[in-house]
Amino acid sequence: MKSYFIDGNNLIGKIKTFKNNDKKTRQENRQKLSTMIERYFAGKNVKIFLFYDGFKNLAIPTFKSKIIYSQNKTADEIIKYQIEIAKNPRQIILVSSDGNLIQFAKKCGCDIIKSEEFTKELALLKRVDIEEKINKSINQDEIKKLFGI
Repeated sequence: MKSYFIDGNNLIGKIKTFKNNDKKTRQENRQKLSTMIERYFAGKNVKIFLFYDGFKNLAIPTFKSKIIYSQNKTADEIIKYQIEIAKNPRQIILVSSDGNLIQFAKKCGCDIIKSEEFTKELALLKRVDIEEKINKSINQDEIKKLFGI
């Protein structure tokens, strides 16, 4: 089974609508990203590991993904360690734009998706959700009247 190792802070930094100011905003961004990740991978048979620098603040509810905090180390160090101890690193897909981390993961045989590319995928999901909301909000009777049915 494929495993996604997501460099959370790196990905947050690539999403234009997220703000990276204070601790409260950082926690909100992490919660928003977790929700986006959960929705993106819904119905897909993969494992998801979301890595963040630092310590756990408030619990972020997740169903499919596991959030790993680096504590006194960097998230990059923890990601590298997890890749090293993986039984089959070729089943890992790293989501990051950190050059050093990408280079390490490639040497270990992991697939790479740059954060910029992954944000495009997340944006597509958001557009589909908006279209679905619009479609649901349109009353069937209004459509019939519009087309004279």
